[in-house]
Amino acid sequence: MMFREQLKVLDCTVRDGGLINNHNFDIRFVREVYSALSIAGVDYIELGYKNSKELFSPKDYGPWKFCDDDVIHQVIDGIESRSKISVMADIGRVDMDAVKPKDESPVDMIRVACYVKDIDKAIDMVNHFTEKGYETSINIMAISRDQGPEFEEALHQIEAESKTGIVYVVDSFGFFYQENIEYLVKKFQSVLKTKEIGFHGHNNQQLAFSNTIEAIIHGANYLDATVYGIGRAAGNCTLELLLGFLKNPKFDIRPILDLISHEFVPLKNNIEWGYIIPYAISGMLNEHPKLAMALRKSEKKENYREFYEQIKNLEDQ
Repeated sequence: MMFREQLKVLDCTVRDGGLINNHNFDIRFVREVYSALSIAGVDYIELGYKNSKELFSPKDYGPWKFCDDDVIHQVIDGIESRSKISVMADIGRVDMDAVKPKDESPVDMIRVACYVKDIDKAIDMVNHFTEKGYETSINIMAISRDQGPEFEEALHQIEAESKTGIVYVVDSFGFFYQENIEYLVKKFQSVLKTKEIGFHGHNNQQLAFSNTIEAIIHGANYLDATVYGIGRAAGNCTLELLLGFLKNPKFDIRPILDLISHEFVPLKNNIEWGYIIPYAISGMLNEHPKLAMALRKSEKKENYREFYEQIKNLEDQ
């Protein structure tokens, strides 16, 4: 039984799911997701990215690549909700001046995703967004590949210089096991004395849910999940399992079950995500899933051993 008042669930179904289909979910679908998540009592609903249209053409991507305020209003208008709205911003991809102050926007939180090498840029971004009135987080990606001295320095820099309240451990490649999560959450806590810790897991080895539980056990209070585990490649921690585990009466799993039945089971007939062998291989070997994703679009998509040997050869070079 797990109940802790401080725990917050952030659903990134539309944002992470959009990585599969170039963010081309239609307004009707996103309204269904937003409505169900609101009724379920999820704390934050992340709808996509804040990217510059100068860098990415709206001809190539759907609306959730950009999350214009007027499009967000089309989703939320007329739906009663206590859930807060989140968007994600990547280093170097945002027109900072185009982001309105919080009191002029439906967005509540902006999460900045970065690698360790770009931590100074991430701090500048979150401080800018915090000053505009938003809740913010720094999400440190691909941390399974980058735990040298620069990583420790980055944590100290975040603590000393950033105005964000939340910092995320991100298992980008689905590589981590429970002992890694324990180590990292404790490491973050030892340095980030004034920040909450979050966890975002990928399901390459079917460990996103159990690793999220491990993060909770050691004090992470911000938890990412997606409906039916949707997300790039192997997907994410499944929201329905997480809500079942948390045992918090403010959450209601029933609208999520309806949403899966009516929207996500049909969607999975058209879009592939979740645990399959190539994504498991990339997770085991701590590799980005892009090669596995390319394999799934090729004529050799079920040739698992050849793919394993290919990745191993890259690792050994």
